[in-house]
Amino acid sequence: MSSLPTERFVPSIAGALCLLAAASASAAVVDPQVRRALSAAGSADVLLVFPDQATPVLAPLASGSDYRVRRRALVAQLQARAAADQAVTRDWLDAHGIVHRDYWIANVIQARIPVSALTALASRADIARIDANPRIPQQLPQVESARLPQAASSIAWGVSKIDAPAVWAKGDTGQGVVIGGEDTGYQWDHPALKAKYRGWNGVGVNHNYNWHDAIHDSTGSSCGNDSPFPCDDVGHGTHTMGTMAGDDGAGNQIGVAPGAKWIGCRNMASGNGTPARYIECMQWMLAPTNSSDSSPNPDLAPDIVSNSWYCAVSEGCTVGDEIETAVNNLVAGGIFYAAAAGNAGPGCGTIAGPPAIYDASFVVGATDSNDALVGFSSRGPVAGATKVRPDVIAPGYGVYSSIPTNGYANMSGTSMATPHVAGAAALLMSAFPSLKGKPAEVASILRETAIRAGVTNPVPQTCGGIASTVWPNHALGYGRVDALAAYNDVIFIDGFDR
Repeated sequence: MSSLPTERFVPSIAGALCLLAAASASAAVVDPQVRRALSAAGSADVLLVFPDQATPVLAPLASGSDYRVRRRALVAQLQARAAADQAVTRDWLDAHGIVHRDYWIANVIQARIPVSALTALASRADIARIDANPRIPQQLPQVESARLPQAASSIAWGVSKIDAPAVWAKGDTGQGVVIGGEDTGYQWDHPALKAKYRGWNGVGVNHNYNWHDAIHDSTGSSCGNDSPFPCDDVGHGTHTMGTMAGDDGAGNQIGVAPGAKWIGCRNMASGNGTPARYIECMQWMLAPTNSSDSSPNPDLAPDIVSNSWYCAVSEGCTVGDEIETAVNNLVAGGIFYAAAAGNAGPGCGTIAGPPAIYDASFVVGATDSNDALVGFSSRGPVAGATKVRPDVIAPGYGVYSSIPTNGYANMSGTSMATPHVAGAAALLMSAFPSLKGKPAEVASILRETAIRAGVTNPVPQTCGGIASTVWPNHALGYGRVDALAAYNDVIFIDGFDR
């Protein structure tokens, strides 16, 4: 649904807003941004949030069972709940000519509504909140510091720093693992990415179940709307995917897991997201669809999803939990969910935006080539979180990777650190396939094996009452991720049988 129709408005917008504010029977909490948008434009893009946002409780799998069985059951329950809870509201929206998109991974509906619809919807007992879903002028999700390209070495420094080549030498390069990226899009046929794209079989390309564009209503993006093939209008996504799986076979060994396959979803247009776009990509990751956005198949979900973005207040995440249900359900579906800590450091408490603020996410900060925490890397603690954040840190300063069109460049940010962790998780699952579908176990291994010797915070600080010289802490987490240490931990400590 790429466009929303012109709505009929009540004669007095101000009068309708007053009636709404005075309605004692109002059941839904209305975001102030929604009222401001209505006052300014007469309509507002909103999320209708339904009360039941709990992750379904599923019976644990028997030992040796296929984790995909549990994922199928989860998806079926989420779809059934949304169909039941949203049915009356969907019918009401249809009857009033309001185009809407319905989601099941989070129990929400996105729609552009006039004042008269807001008044009616806010008085309904079956809607808990009416949140804003604004489209914001161009603004990158994280401020990246680009640097002049340098000559490529055989292996990118960050890939070497986390000891990925030592795992490759054991025969594990990510083969058998699928990584999903949610970002500004991807140049799928970049020389470093084409052979790794799940949609390419060496002869032809098939984007069904391998690509989804959640941008339906953007203006000014070079990718347009509903792109039928992977497209990147900023270059950010292409760069992050290169660090996960890139290798052009000609000296640019930029990826941590070059044997892995990748799929992608565009959740930002010109660098801008909305809660609905983020939710849509997460839903697609849990059960990818074909190019007609139908026939979802949870068996084709990736093993890992990497997220180098955050949902700012300006993008509509004013409450903080707009997309939490979707993140929780993605992880409940057995998918390891890596998230950038953000680039708001060096102060404490600067990990402040979704999805990095959620307990279900695996949060990543940034280091330089000397294993020193970079000043821009956001720190914890996260208000209300039960875990030390970030979880780990990884190379994120002057990272060499792919960019459109067929190029390479250095970029800096926790956006660049996060794909190193996604790649390390892919190597671990490649070596030990029994870890697929067990994100908590993978997270625990990566935390417990993170390198601490020589890892420093150049300006020692105490965040959340924990000094950065005490492990774990809210600046450096558990340490710098290391793929070989994680591999050895499973071999020698956990005794996994390969």
